[in-house]
Amino acid sequence: MMAAIDVPEVNGRYQEGAAIEASDDTAHKISHEGLNPEQDNHQSMQLTGENVSNGFSSQIFSNTKQTMCFVRVLKSWSSTWYRSGSRSDEEISDPWYQVAFVLTTGVNSAYVLGYSGSIMVSLGWLGGILGLVLAAAVSLHANTLLAHIHEVGGKRRIRYRDLAGYLYGRKMYRLTWALQYVNLFMINTGYIILAGQALKAICVLYRDDNALKLPYCIAIAGFVCALFAFGIPHLSALRIWLGVSTFLCLIFIIVAFVLSLKDGLSTPARDYSIPGSHVSKIFTTIGSVASLVFAYNTGMLPEIQATIKPPVIKNMDKALWFQFTVGVLPLYAVTFMGYWAYGSSTSAYLLNSVNGPTWVKAMANIAAFLHTVIALHIFASPMYEYLDTEYGRGKGSAFSFHNVSFRVLVRGGYLTVNTFVAALLPFLGDFMSLTGALSVFPLTFVLANHMFLTVKKKQLSAFRKVCHWLNIVGFSCLAVVAAVAALRLIVVDSKTYHLFADL
Repeated sequence: MMAAIDVPEVNGRYQEGAAIEASDDTAHKISHEGLNPEQDNHQSMQLTGENVSNGFSSQIFSNTKQTMCFVRVLKSWSSTWYRSGSRSDEEISDPWYQVAFVLTTGVNSAYVLGYSGSIMVSLGWLGGILGLVLAAAVSLHANTLLAHIHEVGGKRRIRYRDLAGYLYGRKMYRLTWALQYVNLFMINTGYIILAGQALKAICVLYRDDNALKLPYCIAIAGFVCALFAFGIPHLSALRIWLGVSTFLCLIFIIVAFVLSLKDGLSTPARDYSIPGSHVSKIFTTIGSVASLVFAYNTGMLPEIQATIKPPVIKNMDKALWFQFTVGVLPLYAVTFMGYWAYGSSTSAYLLNSVNGPTWVKAMANIAAFLHTVIALHIFASPMYEYLDTEYGRGKGSAFSFHNVSFRVLVRGGYLTVNTFVAALLPFLGDFMSLTGALSVFPLTFVLANHMFLTVKKKQLSAFRKVCHWLNIVGFSCLAVVAAVAALRLIVVDSKTYHLFADL
């Protein structure tokens, strides 16, 4: 376990952390606006300090200011205009309510269609409601802690790994980087499972011979995601697709809520008992705890906060409070309504449970499918940028033969791995649990508490220090237990349904 250290000692380690930031593999070679790696490297050698923030950075920013906030959030992983590890106030343009919108849309993605069957069925009414509310409360607290240390050492730390590298040095920098990419890989795997389930649900509406099985649907979903990735060379190119994604999200949320309400009013009494043996209930409960924190957190708060206007902490507090009050209402509405309507028989993909006009259900499933394709591209972009940087990108147009071939080979390879894992183990609830255990708990709860304790050590009372250490120890233990439970759930489901299961 990491020991608490004084800020002066931290400042001594900053030389190592600063060197890491300056040589970050994802902070050079790639320009999202068409510059080739050689141009970017040449400019990075000449632009330093104020010249970086006022010169090249402002040039790039002016070209992308029309894109939505979430594009800039993901760019903070690798864009050249983040090279110095901090940003000037002139470059920051997003009001708190726009950042709140980003956080809210992240919470209310297609994953909301899985919470009724994966969380509520495992926990029941009492456990499910209390769990979702408590998870929101502790997530708000943990994210607030992280938001309050956004400015350390006189700079805004706009990437999680930069903050970790500044405080702890090279090893924690790389560990944080790894945890974030594991988190995104798991999220993307879940999106492909969701896309496959939506595609199969569409097929079932029009033919009942079960000819197109779930693994095939997942493979098709992965192929469509790959085609989209080939055609969108960088995040700035998304533009209109972000608005389309939000519109699609509204469609499947409204349809799922309305049809569940209709079914609940016309269906006789439901069974709300928690299924399974005593032992299985224990493991599913622990796994559901990890799913609870997964529902609210992305592990990317510093990157999101990097786009907000000063005063940074005050505005981020507003955005977080909006996310965890008004922003979670659609999630609650769909989750609770789905469980109320179908009880313990609720499907892991809610649209499989609803009844209604075929065209309405088809529209909702098409919306969910297309939304997951766009959402996956957003969350896969940091990995795309890493692969682009690692293996280089050619000169000329983003749609030149060389660059398109490069994207087909590298991004196609990454999505092939994602798709294979999704088809091999298509258990959405288990993946949410495993993601929460392996990355959300360490990043959002353990590391955030320790970072806050490290930075604010001299300002905290003895009682608050004890509370933070209890959080660190408690969430560390919970992460280990939840990981074991999630792995057990995957093993059990693999034995029950077999690999490449047709759920």
